[in-house]
Amino acid sequence: MTDMIITTGEVIPGKNIVKVLGVVRGSTVRARNIGRDIGAGFKNIVGGEVKTYTEMTMQSRDEAYNRMVNEAVDMSADAIICVRFTTSMVMQGASEMLAFGTAVKVK
Repeated sequence: MTDMIITTGEVIPGKNIVKVLGVVRGSTVRARNIGRDIGAGFKNIVGGEVKTYTEMTMQSRDEAYNRMVNEAVDMSADAIICVRFTTSMVMQGASEMLAFGTAVKVK
């Protein structure tokens, strides 16, 4: 299989969408931990980036993205269009990262 095209756009320049396969999504739920919270508390006092939370968010985004792509591969998609990310709190101290888009066949 060639590389899958993944875009936030509704169209793919130079390609025609010939079939919409459906919505694909990937998600992960991550919880904070006491070590990160202590470090974040210090950063809250002095200001600046909370790197441990930045790293956790990046890992969550990557995992959700990869799960979305794997779902599209399972559907034999050529591309995913209209990709979006969203996050929501599941419970106190735990958040879901969701990646979603539309799997399509292109020519």
